[in-house]
Amino acid sequence: MIALRRLIAVAVGLTLAVLAGAAGAGPLDSPGFAKSLTCAACHGAAGNSRSDSMPILAGMSPAYFQKQIEAYASAKRPSPEMEPYAKMVLQLGAADIARYFSEQKMLPTPVPASAAAVERGRAAAAECVICHGPDGKGDPAKLIPSLAGQPPGYLKDQMLLFKQDKRNPGDVPLKAMKTLMRSISDETYGDLAAYYSTLR
Repeated sequence: MIALRRLIAVAVGLTLAVLAGAAGAGPLDSPGFAKSLTCAACHGAAGNSRSDSMPILAGMSPAYFQKQIEAYASAKRPSPEMEPYAKMVLQLGAADIARYFSEQKMLPTPVPASAAAVERGRAAAAECVICHGPDGKGDPAKLIPSLAGQPPGYLKDQMLLFKQDKRNPGDVPLKAMKTLMRSISDETYGDLAAYYSTLR
């Protein structure tokens, strides 16, 4: 009888320890945390880039993240810098890393934008609203990314790459968007980037 009580006590103790461990799990316990450490060198801690040229990954849609990683790894989105890292992400487990970044709170870019550029960008963004929405948050279900709070330098660079068909060249679903981008002046890209970087 005493042995049975001890066995029950041990079983209860183990169960409570497991439950306590699960309840105490934090962001560092995510399978994607360790796998994403290399990304922090450019994209910042927890994917919150403080740079004007590097995108913020925190809060990004997992499906969009994975699509872009696959595009980089296959050179469908040409980037000599990103291609080897994208291949590494696929090897480590893109789903885990995508989930980790999606669960992190996005801290909008600290890079300032001039008020005049923001106002010009707000006026120029009328056609962008069709896909990216009035708040710039995009549509995760359609793999349309959020632009809100991203660094203005990064946003401008990507617009120029789209205009020159150097980003995802030959991607048929992006053809209409690239046609629109070619109708916009390079100067206006700076205004649009300033505007979207200030959205929250």
